[in-house]
Amino acid sequence: MNIEQARFNMIEQQIRPWDVLDPEVLELLHVVKRENFVAAEHKALAFADIEIPLPGGESMLAPKIEARLLQDLGLKKHESVLEIGSGSGYMAALLAHKARHVTTVEVSPELKALAQKNLAANDVSNVSVELGDGAQGWTNGAPFDVIVVSGSLPVLPEALLQQLKVGGRLAVIIGQAPAMKAQLITRTGEAGYDTRTLFETNVKALASAVAPSKFQF
Repeated sequence: MNIEQARFNMIEQQIRPWDVLDPEVLELLHVVKRENFVAAEHKALAFADIEIPLPGGESMLAPKIEARLLQDLGLKKHESVLEIGSGSGYMAALLAHKARHVTTVEVSPELKALAQKNLAANDVSNVSVELGDGAQGWTNGAPFDVIVVSGSLPVLPEALLQQLKVGGRLAVIIGQAPAMKAQLITRTGEAGYDTRTLFETNVKALASAVAPSKFQF
């Protein structure tokens, strides 16, 4: 497989058609080598339009979703970022290239170790990988300029909103299969939030996400 041709095809055939046109984001997809964050047995799938499997039954987001969230967040170099769900560390690496510092929280010890290894191997030094359940956010380092949830949540926890700075943005996929929406939520004031729906999708829930209990008579 010609790696660079496969990367080019991913960008031109999957990502651009999803309205990802920011030249900085497109360039970043060339700089951060996605294949370095994929297990050896899945290398041939590194640029495929799928959720690539990770240890413990988890998976990476599809490339077009990662790129679209990255673009719509509009990160700036001085900003601090919280990512919930480290996975293989790839999304954290993308975020780190556009921000001052990234804190990424992973509930699985195996995936935490994998993300740390991958980030170090790819010379990404402005990311802290923490072990814990980030489904309700992460108080250490809060409030953040940007929060990204790399997996879906059945409902939006109030704690995540409270951990945003005023002017901060939260990218999160809310809902239950098959009806989920990616949303960009901007904190406009102490009690004010603006919500914009980006696209409809269906992605794997965070491992620690708890579905709302159904009403019982």
